[in-house]
Amino acid sequence: MKKIYENKIKNVGSFANTFLEEKMFILFGNEAPQDLKDFCYNIDVVNTDGEIKEGQKLLIDNEAFEITAVGNLVQRNLTTLGHITLRFDGMKEAELPGTLYLESKDIPPIDLNTELKIISE
Repeated sequence: MKKIYENKIKNVGSFANTFLEEKMFILFGNEAPQDLKDFCYNIDVVNTDGEIKEGQKLLIDNEAFEITAVGNLVQRNLTTLGHITLRFDGMKEAELPGTLYLESKDIPPIDLNTELKIISE
C-alpha cells in the first residue's frame, strides 16, 4: 500500500454538512473565500506523493471508497488550494475538472479531525 495523500479536517463550515444529502462535500484550504467558508470542510494545503488516479482508494477515517474518476484539475487544486469537491456517485468519467468521483456508498460522518487518505494498493 502506498500513501498518495493524507490530511485531517481542521474546521467544519456551518453549512458544510448540507451537501452530504446530495452525496458530496467540498474541501478547501486556509485561503477559502469568505462567502464559501461556511460550505466547506477546511484542511491544510499539503502535497501529494504521486498522481491521484482511478482505482485508488480514498479513506475517510479508514472507511474505503474506490476512486472512479478524477477531474483534470483535482491534483493541482488539491495541492495548491486544498480545494476539491468529492462526489460519491460512481461516475466513470469526470464531468467537472475539480471533482474527485468515488463509488456510490453512504458517506460516514465528517467532523473535526476526520482523517482523509488516498492510497494505491
